[in-house]
Amino acid sequence: MRQNYYKNSLAKRRAKVIRRITSCFKIMAVVSLMTAMSIIFIFGYDLLTQCDYFMANSVIVDGTNRLSKNQIIKHSRIDAGINIFSINLSATRKRLLAHPWIADAEVRRELPDGINIRIKEHKPLAIIDLGRKFLINDHGEIFKELVASDPGNLPVIIGLEFSDLDVSGKFRSIPFNAVMDVLQLGRKSGSIIPNRLLKVIKVDREIGITLYAFNGIKAIRLGYNNYPDKYEKLKNVLFYMEKGDMFSDFDTIDLNNLDRIVVNPVRIESPAMDYKEA
Repeated sequence: MRQNYYKNSLAKRRAKVIRRITSCFKIMAVVSLMTAMSIIFIFGYDLLTQCDYFMANSVIVDGTNRLSKNQIIKHSRIDAGINIFSINLSATRKRLLAHPWIADAEVRRELPDGINIRIKEHKPLAIIDLGRKFLINDHGEIFKELVASDPGNLPVIIGLEFSDLDVSGKFRSIPFNAVMDVLQLGRKSGSIIPNRLLKVIKVDREIGITLYAFNGIKAIRLGYNNYPDKYEKLKNVLFYMEKGDMFSDFDTIDLNNLDRIVVNPVRIESPAMDYKEA
């Protein structure tokens, strides 16, 4: 009985050793396979990134408006003749997005020898004066500080503060939303005050929005809310003035209360009379 016990114990120890040796061989095989695959991958990557067949012979740039193709390529740091597989697409996209005029960018390879860059530029909507002047886009986002080379024929917003804007875009103050409503109306075809004729948007937190349009002197007081209706009333007022005989021009139009529109005509001073002594 004891002899059988020792035989069984020896067999178990032998099987256990064999299992351990087998496990070691399996681990070594897996490690060797992974090492071989890594070496193959490294050599394959080197072959791809150094092969002349994949040299960039063309860089296509789409979506430019203000920026030129050469400016985009220079900012992307894609050199002529570079191997397209050696380009880090993610890093190139980040470099493009760092340009103040670029809102979005996409970079992709076109086999065998091309790079395609597609960008979306910010569309400047107005200049906002916060002590320093900035450009805002059509989403109401500040995207760059105004410099001399930027377009200057945009409406200038005065009376807002940094606290009126929220970087995350989740909260905007009532005055800022009022400004954006007016600017969006000015973008519509047939608007009575297109943005190109709008010089200044003045914000007063108590009384609302006042526009200085046309020659930059005429004031149109809109207050808050109901801007589409107020623009329609303004169209009727201007049409009446054009056809009327009493006066054809104005200094201010107050549209705060649509039930009581106040128009102040242009003040014309009488020319001084010349008298001669007899």
